Amino acid sequence: MIISKQITPYIVYYEDSIQHALQKISSNTRRLVYCLSETGVLEGLVTDGDFRRWVVSTQEINLQKPVQQITNTSFVWVREGEPPEKIEALLSNKITSIPIVDEAGRLIAIAWREEPVLRFGNHEIRHEKPAFLIAEIGNNHNGNIDLAKRLVELAAEAGADCAKFQLRDMESLYANSGEAVSEDLGSEYTLDLLKRFQLSVDEMFEILDFTRQCGMVPLCTPWDLASLARLDEYGLEGFKIASADLTNHALLEAAAKTGKPLLLSTGMSLEQEIQDSVALLKQQGASFALLHCNSTYPAPMSDINLAYLDRLKEISQVPVGYSGHERGFEVCIAAVARGAKIIEKHFTLDRNMEGNDHRVSLLPDEFATMVKAIRNVEEAIGSSSTRTISQGERLNREVLAKSLVAAREIRKGEKISEEMIIARSPGRGLQPSRLNDLLGISACRDMSPGDVFFESDIMGESAQPRPYSFDRPWGIPVRYHDFRELTQDVPMDFVEIHFSYRDLDLDPSSYFSTPSSLGLVIHSPELFAGDHVMDLSSEDDAYRARSIAELQRVINRTRDLKRFFPKTERPLIIINAGGFTSDHFLPEAKRQVLYNRIGAALAEVDSEGVEIIPQTMPPFPWHFGGQRYHNLFMDHTEIARFCEKYGTRICYDISHSKLACNYFGWSMQHFTRDVGKYVAHLHIVDAKGHHDEGLQIGAGEIDFESLARDLKQWSPGISFIPEIWQGHKNGGEGFWIALDRLEKSFSAQPLAEVIG
Repeated sequence: MIISKQITPYIVYYEDSIQHALQKISSNTRRLVYCLSETGVLEGLVTDGDFRRWVVSTQEINLQKPVQQITNTSFVWVREGEPPEKIEALLSNKITSIPIVDEAGRLIAIAWREEPVLRFGNHEIRHEKPAFLIAEIGNNHNGNIDLAKRLVELAAEAGADCAKFQLRDMESLYANSGEAVSEDLGSEYTLDLLKRFQLSVDEMFEILDFTRQCGMVPLCTPWDLASLARLDEYGLEGFKIASADLTNHALLEAAAKTGKPLLLSTGMSLEQEIQDSVALLKQQGASFALLHCNSTYPAPMSDINLAYLDRLKEISQVPVGYSGHERGFEVCIAAVARGAKIIEKHFTLDRNMEGNDHRVSLLPDEFATMVKAIRNVEEAIGSSSTRTISQGERLNREVLAKSLVAAREIRKGEKISEEMIIARSPGRGLQPSRLNDLLGISACRDMSPGDVFFESDIMGESAQPRPYSFDRPWGIPVRYHDFRELTQDVPMDFVEIHFSYRDLDLDPSSYFSTPSSLGLVIHSPELFAGDHVMDLSSEDDAYRARSIAELQRVINRTRDLKRFFPKTERPLIIINAGGFTSDHFLPEAKRQVLYNRIGAALAEVDSEGVEIIPQTMPPFPWHFGGQRYHNLFMDHTEIARFCEKYGTRICYDISHSKLACNYFGWSMQHFTRDVGKYVAHLHIVDAKGHHDEGLQIGAGEIDFESLARDLKQWSPGISFIPEIWQGHKNGGEGFWIALDRLEKSFSAQPLAEVIG
């Protein structure tokens, strides 16, 4: 059992909407909320089950009604002061939480049958979350509050989640009121530093407030009961207990009774002492985590024993972390790789300043490097689930791997034998390992030598195009060479021709003999000869000039094509405008400079008769089969600002922008709302995580029903293609599957009918 005073994620007020309650239920991981009156008096609770029962019984589902209407007022509760064993006896498989109220009936804590999420501010300490990174400033401010504030600012800039300090009441903590009388030399030195470098209580509260203002969680180590009481009264949301106090059961018990989360370092303690303290904290219903630590300054690498993290987690059954006093930060990175979910490292401006901790502290740039390395390692750790192929691997597999292809002409109905099949690159069809799956089946189509075998050859049929009904014009992406095959007898509105840089040198009349009734959209190449990736924002004048010249070639070729597509007077040209970097994202100020360069570059080209539309981008684009960082046309507010400033519209790539929303924690609905009126064209395709783009509809995470409603509202009538990666293979099978699935969401029904 855990008793927690972190009740904010689990409470709503009677007048809050049902929708607000559902949002809290979904986000707090416990699937319930407690309902309070305006004065905080506990009135009832709402669970998933309560909501479902209300939906079934009501005739009008209105999520804006007050949550009071669905509140369950029959529940188990206890008053504060009840012994923990009595509260624990009330918990069961059915009753997993019990609210604790004060004499006035106000909710003050919740007892959980299982450990709730350990939370500091917005940071949750659990397996699937990033490690909580603490800049331990301690007394490295040397008693100067201005220096303390500067350290906080630099810690925030370096990427710390938390800045931590220390507070001592010298009179209650030390004999002789902290006077270094008849002390050993070590104690005398330490006491002298502490007396000179302590911040006052008021100064401490000021710096904790300042830490919040800088966007970090403020924490502090109370070294005595008086300091604990002052910090609790101040409202600090959790406490760090130093290694020296792990065996101080009186302090541990008092800290546990605050109901706030605790972090405890385990340096200088024997395993039995750790177990005794863990037992005490669990008996008190405390929510806590343990930090492995070697309390030597600096700690020799041979004494750190990172392997003990595993044992610490085993004996405590709580989250574990690492508090490091060694030189450098390699051990912290290794600790995260071994499962540490909290990292604490001392932080200073100058290791030569007076005081023990400075010598084992990281400088701001070192801390920032550590943060970046830890985040990279966390991303690389991944999971032990089934092995899948990344987007970059898919690209390289297509280029480098082999496919099974016809070795000779094969007639429909002919039984396939081994001598009819060979393995050849590229790898866009069945892998060679699928050979036995083909042997003995009857060919479902005529095949020429070199034709690729696909999954549909085993299944006996492939998806075929048909008339589709959408609420907006639709088309498919094509290349010169497959235009006729993919558009023949398919009633689409337009095609989006994807150019390679080699296509710019081809004569269009070799592929288009007569004018087409279809509309025309062009997708510009991103890669040009000599490994040149278009970047209209490059700070290299020569590189940017070449990008502008290549874009002009695309415009000129588009004008040539208009004679074959007379239906379209002003074709759209989709571009990836540039703004990528090799190993990091750029800050907003630098991004704005790049946007301005793109605006200037677009003004340089002769765009008469066409409209250039930059495409929304993912955070991690793939260039040459490897990953880079993108900076522009990702943030919906920046996109809207650019479009307003330069009178530009965009191609809204749903897959790209979903990846950006996932990575940066944005709402896809808000993204669509903010860019909606600037959208000239859509790429509709699925996505997953931070990297996987171009997925088949339904293979990723996008809610297409919701997306369809949002686009009907904010981008009505805008054209789209299903830009499925490798959708053109096997006669466009991927496109026909996507269109079939999208039709269910993007039907030609009126918006009111779709919303229902």
